[in-house]
Amino acid sequence: MDIYQVAIRPLLFTLLKTDSEWLHQQTINSFSWLSRTSDRPSVKWVNRVIEQSLCLQDPRLAQTLFGLKFPNPVGLAAGFDKDGVAADIWASLGFGFAELGTVTFVAQPGNPRPRLFRLPLDKAALNRMGFNNSGAEVMAARLSERKQDLTFSIPIGINLGKSKVTPLEAAASDYLNSFRLLQDLGDYFVVNVSSPNTPGLRSLQDATMLGTILDVLQIENKTQKPIFVKIAPDLAWEAIADIIALAQTYHLAGIIATNTTISRDGLQTQIIEQTGKTVQEEAGGISGAPLRSRSTEVIRFIWQQTQGQLPIIGVGGVFSPEDAWEKITAGASLIQVYTGWIYEGPMMVRRILLGLLAKLEQNKLTSISEAVGLEAKLL
Repeated sequence: MDIYQVAIRPLLFTLLKTDSEWLHQQTINSFSWLSRTSDRPSVKWVNRVIEQSLCLQDPRLAQTLFGLKFPNPVGLAAGFDKDGVAADIWASLGFGFAELGTVTFVAQPGNPRPRLFRLPLDKAALNRMGFNNSGAEVMAARLSERKQDLTFSIPIGINLGKSKVTPLEAAASDYLNSFRLLQDLGDYFVVNVSSPNTPGLRSLQDATMLGTILDVLQIENKTQKPIFVKIAPDLAWEAIADIIALAQTYHLAGIIATNTTISRDGLQTQIIEQTGKTVQEEAGGISGAPLRSRSTEVIRFIWQQTQGQLPIIGVGGVFSPEDAWEKITAGASLIQVYTGWIYEGPMMVRRILLGLLAKLEQNKLTSISEAVGLEAKLL
């Protein structure tokens, strides 16, 4: 029995109707405490119990991609651990990698509250957080201190965004400043130009503007850290094709598909209870189940356009082993979860991994890498 789904989620979501952002902050504070006190015997015992319950090790799930070893293909998406306060905890929760951020060069409070809403009827969330974070310098200091004590057991990515106060024409230098502070501390980096919650940010997906950003980062990237670009699901196919060409020109490690959507099509939720406004009136991006099909379509398109030569991290609407398998067989080498993890609970990662192993056996495959793009290979 999954106590989270049977008791904890109904209590928090339905009976108490806890504020989404408050609950997120309490959760991340708890994980941060576990991280800071991990040398205490009692906390070590708690961490061991968590690992035994949530982790699953199997060599068939492991991959080496862009020079990094991933023990399994399920990662934590950016947005949960914005400041990297729990970077060394995510492996204990079963994740094969974790992405910190989004972090900006200039610390910023984000958009006015309320700015995060659950949409239970749609198994979705609406957020307009606005890259609230303590800034790249603070994250760099925190990760430097933790790295003196331990080596992260899974790859840790860092998602970079543009500071709201920085004009669009100066975006390249803003990303570069963050990258300079953090480049020795992350295993891979993500250029986030696709959040709908920073004014004008999505215009940076334009080939010319994005090319300027990628150019300065790769010039600075002396240690050849893998760099990804994260794209919006709302782009036209021609715009995605332009980004694929840029990724190849600038020798990016791959593409993350996709960020949240500004579409409200097909939502069952009509009114946001906390504000009394319609979901169409509320600004922000939708994540979770409504994003599932479109993000998989984008993954499939990238795979087909590149003949599987450009690694893809798939994110959007992953709740089950079937969702994960669909994205992997469409072309994603790795997947990320966030909203699904909130709804399904901490046992979700282990359930997905067990389900993926069953899928491998059903398809007579010996490793998860053989499943990547399998859908296209069978056509």
